[in-house]
Amino acid sequence: MSEKKTLKVKLVRSPIGTRESHRATIRGLGLRRVNSVSELEDTPAVRGMIDKVAYLVLVL
Repeated sequence: MSEKKTLKVKLVRSPIGTRESHRATIRGLGLRRVNSVSELEDTPAVRGMIDKVAYLVLVL
């Protein structure tokens, strides 16, 4: 059986002062504070969210 691929995403910059939609995207990725890490399924929707806030996050 094939295992689902996952991505680990880490918030490395504060979303304070960014656009409201970018802050909402960070919350949608399950990230709360700087250095928090979230493990997400690798889907096109998640990839798009990561691309939108690429200047705030790091993919591990």
